[in-house]
Amino acid sequence: MRTIIFGATGMVGQGVLDACLRDDEVTDVLAIGRTPTGRAHPKLHEAHHGDFTDFTALQDQLAGYDACFYCLGISAAGKTEADYRTVSQDFPLAAAHALLAANPDLAFCYVSGAGTDPTGRSRMMWARVKGETENALLALSPRSYMFRPGFITPLPGTTSKTAWYALLYRALAPLNPLLRRLAPRHVTSSAQLGQAMIYTVHAGPPSRVLATVDINEAAASRPPAP
Repeated sequence: MRTIIFGATGMVGQGVLDACLRDDEVTDVLAIGRTPTGRAHPKLHEAHHGDFTDFTALQDQLAGYDACFYCLGISAAGKTEADYRTVSQDFPLAAAHALLAANPDLAFCYVSGAGTDPTGRSRMMWARVKGETENALLALSPRSYMFRPGFITPLPGTTSKTAWYALLYRALAPLNPLLRRLAPRHVTSSAQLGQAMIYTVHAGPPSRVLATVDINEAAASRPPAP
């Protein structure tokens, strides 16, 4: 399987990238981003790109892939709806259009979030925007899958680029094992998210929208390589 990852330098994306590099059936990974991943691996190739609304410059590099794991995102805290919509809607839709044009059968796995509202009724701006994005992606391809994790524990040694997220994860790190035991339906890890995406591309889940419990079940069906 050949896959493209967006957001591979973020807290979620680092775990997804690690899962891909560990999985023997993933033969090639292209990380598209503004900054280098800092990883070196025979499978890994990187394309540095600045404009996530236009992928014309990368057109020759996008063909021949089986899946896209879209992990790029930002916190809505302190953002206007217009700014949040640019990153959380315009960027993933532009990527999906470009990749599906080059690979019509590509599986597009989008990291959304628990609480996303596809009905447009939520008072929370981020939930409405994410819901609109999900709806648009689901309409683009029958192989679009929405991942709605709740609390995500990062790979050891990685942190979120969002300052208050980083503080929260650091404070809760000693409690992660307890949280996973007490709230298994609401807690997953970035590595499990990657394993679940790989499993989904191969097997196809019973639903195209996966909550945390579905993510963990899919990850359990795709255990990590040693």
